[in-house]
Amino acid sequence: MENRQRQDEFFMQRALDEARLAMEAGEVPIGAVVVSQGRIIARAHNLTETLHDVTAHAEMQAITAASNELGGKYLQDCTLYVTVEPCAMCAGALGWAQLSRVVFGAYDEKRGYQRYAPQALHPRATVTGGVLEEACKELMLQFFQQRR
Repeated sequence: MENRQRQDEFFMQRALDEARLAMEAGEVPIGAVVVSQGRIIARAHNLTETLHDVTAHAEMQAITAASNELGGKYLQDCTLYVTVEPCAMCAGALGWAQLSRVVFGAYDEKRGYQRYAPQALHPRATVTGGVLEEACKELMLQFFQQRR
């Protein structure tokens, strides 16, 4: 169990790196990585402002990149690490992509999928929340304090 926690924290740090890139670009600082067989196959962060696209969330970008990397639409043996709990839209996409595991940092009580679409992920998917939660939450707080 301790090994899994260390691995989760390692990959969440990589997702935080992506979130910082988003913040530098004026995007809401959410980052994601997709891991397959112990290696990162996709890195992404929010691009909604850059692309003028409300669907360009970090998770959506990561799904597309991982699917391109693997050459198929299903990500059955993959884990998504994302700094904030996915929204209902992203959870639905993660479900359709059949990710086997989702790991997120900060909970999102206002917009998180667990509130609006708790069944959206694939039925066999496992979820771990709260990994490096404080660091993930702090980045979001910093961003919105700067905007005010």
